[in-house]
Amino acid sequence: MDIRKLKPDERPPMELLLLADPSEELVEEYISRGRSYVMERDGEAIGVYVLLPTRPGTAELVNVAVAESFQGQGHGKTLVLHAIGQAKALGYKTIEVGTGSTGLSQLALYQKCGFRTTWIDRDFFTRHYKENIYENGLQVIDMVRMSLDL
Repeated sequence: MDIRKLKPDERPPMELLLLADPSEELVEEYISRGRSYVMERDGEAIGVYVLLPTRPGTAELVNVAVAESFQGQGHGKTLVLHAIGQAKALGYKTIEVGTGSTGLSQLALYQKCGFRTTWIDRDFFTRHYKENIYENGLQVIDMVRMSLDL
């Protein structure tokens, strides 16, 4: 496995990005402002994340996604830990992440990587997405915001 920053003229794998965020419009907006990284196996993109500067000293980890056939094998944790390392190397003091309140495996993953819950953005998904999103049999309504001091 290799994780590398995408070149400026290289498009990130949209099919993977849309696994983590179903809004192509929102995905396009933040990939234009952030640094995209891709995990490859034998030249095939199997994972992706975007590191997005938000405030002075703070970056947000957005759109961590692993191809469905490679999920449950530790690749998501590898991507999150890589993002933490990149944020440190880039001089950020804090890294943040947000995920749906129904994403139990994502919440556990971020906590295992050292993130702690900072606040709940109530009704985030109903305010920002035209269509309802469901996960684990529940409608995703609230976003859990988490952070890690670097």
